[in-house]
Amino acid sequence: MTNEAQSAAGGVRRAARGWREATEEALYGPRGFYRRPEGPAGHFRTSVHASPLFAHAVARLLCRVDTALGHPEELAFVDMGAGRGELTAAVLDRLPESVADRTRAYAVERARRPGDADPRVLWRAEPPAPVTGLLFANEWLDNVPLDVVERDADGTLCRVYVDDDGTEELGAPVDGPDAEWLARWWPVGPEPGLRAEIGRPRDEAWAAAVATLARGLAVAVDYAHTRAARPPFGTLTGFRAGRETPPVPDGSGDITAHVALDACALPGARLLTQRAALRCLGVHGGRPPLSLASSDPAAYVRLLARAGEAAELTAPGGLGDFGWLTQPVGIADPLLVDVADHEEQ
Repeated sequence: MTNEAQSAAGGVRRAARGWREATEEALYGPRGFYRRPEGPAGHFRTSVHASPLFAHAVARLLCRVDTALGHPEELAFVDMGAGRGELTAAVLDRLPESVADRTRAYAVERARRPGDADPRVLWRAEPPAPVTGLLFANEWLDNVPLDVVERDADGTLCRVYVDDDGTEELGAPVDGPDAEWLARWWPVGPEPGLRAEIGRPRDEAWAAAVATLARGLAVAVDYAHTRAARPPFGTLTGFRAGRETPPVPDGSGDITAHVALDACALPGARLLTQRAALRCLGVHGGRPPLSLASSDPAAYVRLLARAGEAAELTAPGGLGDFGWLTQPVGIADPLLVDVADHEEQ
């Protein structure tokens, strides 16, 4: 296979490159996917867009963090990978006045501030530091670019290079810190064709985000896997207009891969499912009593719709299987409950 790729922008030929470099340009470059005016919500649906119950739960968690901190004079809410700031504004709307008056909300996003962004929200390209409060990263780490490796026919673990049209080829053997990370966190079997994704850039990105907290709680929410069950062929994929597509680094769609959240975890962290976390925060899919349908039909319909939204957010095999990585800094974990009880429900 050739070592060069035809650029989609203007016919300039250049050397094929690793997925990390290609994804960085495709998502965040001048014409990258995340620079598009419609924002992520124009292409895929996250928990934020699935139901306002998600923002209710995050607001409830922020209140718990506020209590654990002793109600500081200024409380930060930092929304990492904020998209168009939908979650940031929704959380502010759901806070009690006594908390909202002390909350400073930051949307951290590399794209420019949208013209219709909530004026209460401060827009940043990098997280503010130092702050005291809650740093919340919903589907942020899965878009931190990373490299892909594959075992070749001779048994060598090689980097995967990619052209702008998505055509791949195997390149140089993996060595150094990346090889050490794979040996510790994602050992690749000997069979040709097995693949892995090097999560080291995400570990570093998460550690840097957590370091911006003087005190408080950092939470990462994402598609995730752990060392005991890594997918043998990786998870790299694309999304465009609501559909999963092959990953093509030309800026026309999202490029994402599940997160090795156990590798990201720092001392004192916990990993639980979204199903357990949201149930700890009062979100569950229980149906309202049928008797309410005759005594108050309008209330019954409202509660039934709410139960359906909660069921989607906590569904096994869907959003409920997302991983939540909670990382307290200088406080006890405000989400610390008997998680096993909530996993069984």
